[in-house]
Amino acid sequence: MSAADLSSVREVNFDGLVGPTHNYSGLAVGNVASMNHGGLVSNPKEGALQGLLKMKSLMDAGYAQGVLPPQQRPDIGALRDLGFSGSNGEVLARASKEAPQLLRVVCSASSMWTANAGTITPSIDAPDSRGHFTPANLQSSFHRYLEPQTTGRVLKAIFRDEQHFCHHPVLPATPAFSDEGAANHTRLCGEHGEPGVHLFVYGRQAFGDVRSGEREPKRYPARQTLEASQAVARQHGLTEAQTVFSQQHPDAIDAGVFHNDVIAVGNGPVLLYHEMAFLDEEGTLDELRTKMASPLIPVRVPLEAVSMEDAVASYLFNSQLLSNPDGTMTLVVPGECQEREAVWRTIQDYLLAGNNPISEVVVKDVKQSMRNGGGPACLRLRVVLTEAERAALSGRVLLTNALYTDLTAWVERHYRVRLAPDDLADPQLAEESLAALDELTQLLKIGPVYPFQLG
Repeated sequence: MSAADLSSVREVNFDGLVGPTHNYSGLAVGNVASMNHGGLVSNPKEGALQGLLKMKSLMDAGYAQGVLPPQQRPDIGALRDLGFSGSNGEVLARASKEAPQLLRVVCSASSMWTANAGTITPSIDAPDSRGHFTPANLQSSFHRYLEPQTTGRVLKAIFRDEQHFCHHPVLPATPAFSDEGAANHTRLCGEHGEPGVHLFVYGRQAFGDVRSGEREPKRYPARQTLEASQAVARQHGLTEAQTVFSQQHPDAIDAGVFHNDVIAVGNGPVLLYHEMAFLDEEGTLDELRTKMASPLIPVRVPLEAVSMEDAVASYLFNSQLLSNPDGTMTLVVPGECQEREAVWRTIQDYLLAGNNPISEVVVKDVKQSMRNGGGPACLRLRVVLTEAERAALSGRVLLTNALYTDLTAWVERHYRVRLAPDDLADPQLAEESLAALDELTQLLKIGPVYPFQLG
């Protein structure tokens, strides 16, 4: 790749649109915010507009921004697979009466958190010079296990050009290959156009002898396995010199850090992390330093500055870390960071005043997502693309002022302002959602990707 090609490489954040059935059902075990807010009334319209406003503000600031559609919900097909029969309305009514928790599962709008959509290796790092995609199987929770097939179709519809992109099958949906996608994967490098080192973080090991010093959490499940991370790396052709596999600290998982991106965020050469992020902190940093071509810039937040409770409640480390042309970085944090005195003080006195590239902190209101345990970083899937690859994208998925206007109007037409768990049985909600999604695929020009469109 020429120097001109390298300079054109950009990171594009593809944010997930909040779906019409966004609700608080408390489905995610180990996700403290999700469990604490289960049963509350949600506002799908506000959630979708908050997400779009975040995308628009980052686009206006000069960052490349993309859009990914939500899943088809309620997933009535899943209910039929589980033995419910009759018309759609009858299926919903019976599920509501006999298995209300299942109904909540098939209505989950969790696909908004596209950091879990899959793992991506940019063409710069791949042996065949193509971008590689593996949808996450998300087998650790049933409501997310329902996503990968549609996710795969969406990714193939957008990254369609086989000259530039390669798509891999979802890993076997078994506990041994439990894969949560890019929420446990970080690419570190100098500039985006330079070769990178891929940090895969896992919670447990499924096969063989457990590595020296490893242990598992006791309170909440470890969702990512070492074997899953290794399999994705093999699919993408990554070598030992390009990868680092590190175990997430089990005490952090037990404190509610269900993914690594709740306790660490990296971009370019910067790794912002809490001291409790990795079980072997020094070993992880040493291996990254050895394998990276550019110097690693670790930004460590000690436990004495930010407690685990504050880290989980504020989602400081689930912020977006964005690269600027002048070498500085912007940290996009949720509004909850301002509500925790220790967190806000750490941002001002330690991050902004520290010897690191973080020069700006931007606060965004994503409360509808945060109440279900998803901050700014959960809402985006990072894809590093060359200029030619950006030009090869299919559909109308890179955000522009016109697309933002169209999507905002679409939300205003189709979304409800109030949704309680009991409302999920309303057959009209299902009809509204299908109508909205059918129109959305036309707006985004991605073709049929949903089960109801495929027949």
